[in-house]
Amino acid sequence: MGLVVAVVVPTMVVLRWPRPPAGDPSRDAIGRWVVLRGQLAQAPRPLASGGCLALLQLDPPRAGRTQLLLDRCEGLAAGWRLMVEGRLRRPPRQVHPLLGDGGARLAREGVFSQLRVQRLQVLQRRQGPLAAVRQHIVQRFVAVAGPQRGPFLAALVLGNGVVTLPEGLSQPFRVAGLSHALAASGFQLTVLLGLVTAALRRWPSALQLPGAGLAVLLFVGLAGPQPAVLRAALMGSLTLVIEACGERSRPLGVLLLCLGLLLLWMPQWLLDLGFQLSAAATAGLLLTAPGLQRGLQRRLPGWLAAAVAVPLAASLWTLPLQLQAFGAVPLLAVPANLLAAPLLSVLTLGALAAAVLALLPGPLLTLWLALLQWPVQLLLALVTVVAAVPGALLPTGRLAVPLTLLLTAGLLPWLVAVPQARRWRRRGLPLLLLAGLGQGLQQGRDQLLLVHQAGSSLLIARHRGRGALVSSGDDGFSCRRAARLREGLGIVRFDWVVLLAADTDGAGAGCWQALAPLVQRLPVGRISSPGLSYSTLDDTGRSAWLQLGSQRWLLLPDPVDAALLPALPSGAWRGLWLGRPAGRHEQGAVQALAAGRPLLVSGPGPGAQTVD
Repeated sequence: MGLVVAVVVPTMVVLRWPRPPAGDPSRDAIGRWVVLRGQLAQAPRPLASGGCLALLQLDPPRAGRTQLLLDRCEGLAAGWRLMVEGRLRRPPRQVHPLLGDGGARLAREGVFSQLRVQRLQVLQRRQGPLAAVRQHIVQRFVAVAGPQRGPFLAALVLGNGVVTLPEGLSQPFRVAGLSHALAASGFQLTVLLGLVTAALRRWPSALQLPGAGLAVLLFVGLAGPQPAVLRAALMGSLTLVIEACGERSRPLGVLLLCLGLLLLWMPQWLLDLGFQLSAAATAGLLLTAPGLQRGLQRRLPGWLAAAVAVPLAASLWTLPLQLQAFGAVPLLAVPANLLAAPLLSVLTLGALAAAVLALLPGPLLTLWLALLQWPVQLLLALVTVVAAVPGALLPTGRLAVPLTLLLTAGLLPWLVAVPQARRWRRRGLPLLLLAGLGQGLQQGRDQLLLVHQAGSSLLIARHRGRGALVSSGDDGFSCRRAARLREGLGIVRFDWVVLLAADTDGAGAGCWQALAPLVQRLPVGRISSPGLSYSTLDDTGRSAWLQLGSQRWLLLPDPVDAALLPALPSGAWRGLWLGRPAGRHEQGAVQALAAGRPLLVSGPGPGAQTVD
């Protein structure tokens, strides 16, 4: 039996792993101008940097899907058939782990090409029934509750995988440790099944299971086949079937069976962070929450012990994943979840009822959402207050994979409540200490990170846990990228920020001020903090010396000022090209000037380089 599993499972994984099908444009049209026809597989999603993204399911003779980059997405809806023209390219490669890997994520979804749309024609405006229902619910919610509360309430029903949330709403929820409230997952399905089970309790037993199954199908249809949604739906369905047969379900066995089936069907979900977080949080609720509850009952009332055990167990099990992916921990996640749980339960039930009312004509939806106004305001106020608490999000720095494995191995004996695991708890302590020591040493090292993306550059200098930033752009998109890098690198706040751009329209000004107490635009002169300094060499401010601990770096503009090169002093310094990727001639000029000294320049296209 073991031999069969060892052979069948890897074979299924290889066969099911996404690859370009015959007829996929990535096979023969990369770099060419193409005309593609197909159907929008999802509603276009706006980008923070402007424009929007969409997926096009291609018509024969083409096959597969292509990601579209559109300048505007108003007036387009999922299910519409389009004809688009543009130059085809491969999805962008990973710039830095903390900025995500859009190309790898698209490949896991079976998308291997990207098209910057230059011309678009709508061929047909027909939508599928489920897509039309989703769009109608979101539009009614926004029309009645407004552009802020409407998408929030819709996300409680459909999840943020379907609903586009307003800018600035997701980040406070993440800092407060409440991101799961905005993602369709087990919480929403548990509330829905609890409501349906209570409503069908007096019905004949032969009708209870079909009624609950219909509720699960409705939930999956509205939220879409996302990994966390299907995991919750499959677990709920199997549990209902087992209990309907008069047997007692074993939650851990049900979880492992569901995860195995889903990974055999979609093996690429093993690398999906949402799937990993959902599986880890559910394992925590099954394996750790009961033991925590029993331990907490010795000091707390029973209801409070149960309320604390659930978010604490989920937080502990997802901690290694959060540190490895984001490099930060929401310290107030447990109290925030404790306070938000009653409001979330009320709002989830209310949003589910509102989704039904949204499909009916008349003023019923307006009256119902008016009743939900106060709990919505209370929850949003709670999230805002928690996210604004200093230290609510602890930036620890992104853990390397070996340190993540050490942390997981050290935590597991403490999280699994079985007698055999208790023997390993003392042995797990050195692993935890080793992981913490390794991360501390990494954070204490001097480091220089140069990131090129979207036509701008970010240069982050880290010295003994503190940091400073030099940015060639001043827009909001660059600031948000800098904030993600700062958080993932474990820097609480930059000492100072230098912007190598004129203040055109003030976009992103508030964002930059939140990153550092001192934000300086050109011309700079000199700006410094212990171990970090920036000194300009000319009136433009684009040629400068950057001091990082004992290292001295020359920052060169675009293009290199030929008159500046002979006047540069000799000594121990390194050259750094700040701006667009340097060409061969420019690299050669700087390398000749450096006379063999180390030189850091960017490679072709977007990318990141780190020097320790």
